Amino acid sequence: MRVLPVIVLLGLLMGGCVARTAANIVTLPVRAAGQGVDWATTSEEEADRNRGRAIRKQEEREAKERRKAEKEARKRQREQADQRY
Repeated sequence: MRVLPVIVLLGLLMGGCVARTAANIVTLPVRAAGQGVDWATTSEEEADRNRGRAIRKQEEREAKERRKAEKEARKRQREQADQRY
């Protein structure tokens, strides 16, 4: 007799678990498709971050080339000054 209320209580509690599991199984393909779209597309934030990174790298390359050109110009000036004397 004591087992019957426990079984009824467990049945009620497990009913929610089964329903939740069934809902998860039904919505799984939709969530998977949404995740696939997220992976396949670039968000605006990611695009901005990538553009900023590309701009910074380009500026670094330009600065490096400018420093190299300035260094070569100073070297040529010293060589020309040495040749005069």
